[in-house]
Amino acid sequence: QVQLVESGGGLVQPGGSLRLSCAASGPSYRAIGWFRQAPGKEREGVSCFSRLDDTTDYADSVKGRFTISKDDTKNTMYLQMNSLKPEDTAVYYCAVSRAGSYYVGDCFSHKYGDWGRGTQVTVSS
Repeated sequence: QVQLVESGGGLVQPGGSLRLSCAASGPSYRAIGWFRQAPGKEREGVSCFSRLDDTTDYADSVKGRFTISKDDTKNTMYLQMNSLKPEDTAVYYCAVSRAGSYYVGDCFSHKYGDWGRGTQVTVSS
């Protein structure tokens, strides 16, 4: 089984920055995604990356502010979050896909079956 551990969350003022990390252990993954869920709202995809077709994508709400990256030697993915806004406040989750169908060129379409416990990000003055 894949094990995922997120870290890097915390309290930050509007306009500030945070970098989230996701360390993965176990079998190799096909794609990785960052998701978030605010209280009373549905979970939404934030960013993703697919190893199968080298595809990267972002939600419209974070384009230009967030950047996904990886360190292959550490099997770790990162989410750099800049210019944070109060509406970015949520629990952020890392997830990976290991099997299933997907649409080529769309990394959000992967079947994400393994999830971390999440890390809280709070943006407030």
